Amino acid sequence: MSLINTQVPAFSTTAFHQGKFVPVTEASFKGEWSVVIFMPAAFTFNCPTEVEDAAENYAEFQKAGAEVYIVTTDTHFSHKVWHETSPAVGKAQFPLVGDPTHTLSRAFGVHIEEEGLSLRGTFIINPEGQIKTMEVHDNSIARDVKETLRKLKAAQFVAKNPGQVCPAKWNEGAKTLTPSLDLVGKI
Repeated sequence: MSLINTQVPAFSTTAFHQGKFVPVTEASFKGEWSVVIFMPAAFTFNCPTEVEDAAENYAEFQKAGAEVYIVTTDTHFSHKVWHETSPAVGKAQFPLVGDPTHTLSRAFGVHIEEEGLSLRGTFIINPEGQIKTMEVHDNSIARDVKETLRKLKAAQFVAKNPGQVCPAKWNEGAKTLTPSLDLVGKI
């Protein structure tokens, strides 16, 4: 079953954010766009490169009105130490969310039961708490958050412009399509 257009389920956990431990619940994903990025675990190899990529593009996410959440199956205590000891992770200004009970990774369908870790999953959630995009893949393949940013802007565009769709490789400001019978077989 696809999670697209479903509500984020109720949950409660803790994140390390801006030097503090803060609560994160499903309500955290409401009222603004959210980008939830699942990673297997702190102190791994690919994960810090992805955190750094998100940190280097964070201003663009904020400009688009979105908060970024990095989620691993570790605790918020691990995230504190990870933030303090990794030069790449230390750049993060967004919440590093702990999921030690695996509630979130299971709810989002990215949990690997036999490993107790999560797959690399990326989810864009609208201000109403509905999942609008999802991408899940093997843990050996790191992501490029510029593509996530492009998808965020596309999701925001179609939310503001009902009846429009964003074609392949659409970027902000590019032409969109208005689906109609007249277009069938003509593109």
